[in-house]
Amino acid sequence: MPSSLSFLPRARGRSAAALAVVAAAALAGCSPLVSVENADVPQWRATALATAGGAVLDDAGKILNRDRIIREAADVPAGTYTLTSTCDGGGKAFFAVSLNGAALTEAGAACNGSKETARITLPESGRLEISASSVDAPLLYAYRLAPEQGR
Repeated sequence: MPSSLSFLPRARGRSAAALAVVAAAALAGCSPLVSVENADVPQWRATALATAGGAVLDDAGKILNRDRIIREAADVPAGTYTLTSTCDGGGKAFFAVSLNGAALTEAGAACNGSKETARITLPESGRLEISASSVDAPLLYAYRLAPEQGR
């Protein structure tokens, strides 16, 4: 009579296979929807945050590590502006805004494809810098700073 334990190796094999399928499904659920390294930034940006006229500073790209990506614009007039930002890939992106070397504010965007806006007042004209960064790299980001409309 065969031992009652002879089914265990087969059961263990099936359990391991089932566990592997469940683990793969769980990992797929946690993976970013966008493959950042292979993403076509202009194509992604066209749907995520299309360029618009009147922006004083805008940018889009890939954050592949924790290094800041800094862009600047000279002679930006004083006034009230809207910073619209978005990102994809998981985590959060941060956008630090400074004027003439002095920090003004920092805004963030959850990297789930939603658009975030922040109102920014420039008290004087000058050189504006926006740096994009994240501790959740890699991710895609886009932002646009434009004069506030209707105020």
